[in-house]
Amino acid sequence: MMGKTKMRKFDSGATRSDDFGRLDYEGFLSPLVLQRYAEYLNKHRVQADGGLRASDNWQKGIPIVVYMKSMWRHFMELWAGHRSGVSNENKQEALCALLFNVMGYLHELLNNTDMVKAEMKSDVSGLQKMKLCSGCHQHLLRSAFGKNRSKPGGLQAQCKECCKDYKHK
Repeated sequence: MMGKTKMRKFDSGATRSDDFGRLDYEGFLSPLVLQRYAEYLNKHRVQADGGLRASDNWQKGIPIVVYMKSMWRHFMELWAGHRSGVSNENKQEALCALLFNVMGYLHELLNNTDMVKAEMKSDVSGLQKMKLCSGCHQHLLRSAFGKNRSKPGGLQAQCKECCKDYKHK
């Protein structure tokens, strides 16, 4: 036999158990924010080749290091926009991008704990082994802050230009 539960009685005579302790999605979430976020995601479903990715494509799994790097880029965009007074639309885009990465990171943590632990361990050891010349280090910083996003090849192209011997992997 279950313990006593407080009951609610409505003017109509209908009864329901008390909702104390239950998750209140209606109160916790903003339909305005969720709509803007869905618009952002829908806009970004179009891939570079013109194809349309499934709305739940991200749930197939993206490495958390990808989410983390993207979170930092979009946070820096938002912060710079906050300080410089860029348009509200640009700040909304940065916030939606942050929300995507936060949700993706949390999704991976909740669903793939062992994989995430292994990934985090290998990412840290890989970063500790990486030795960068000052040119490549500057390239990484500029990339993180959005200045080199369009440069083809990223760090590999920078190493070839800067170091001429392409040591970094």
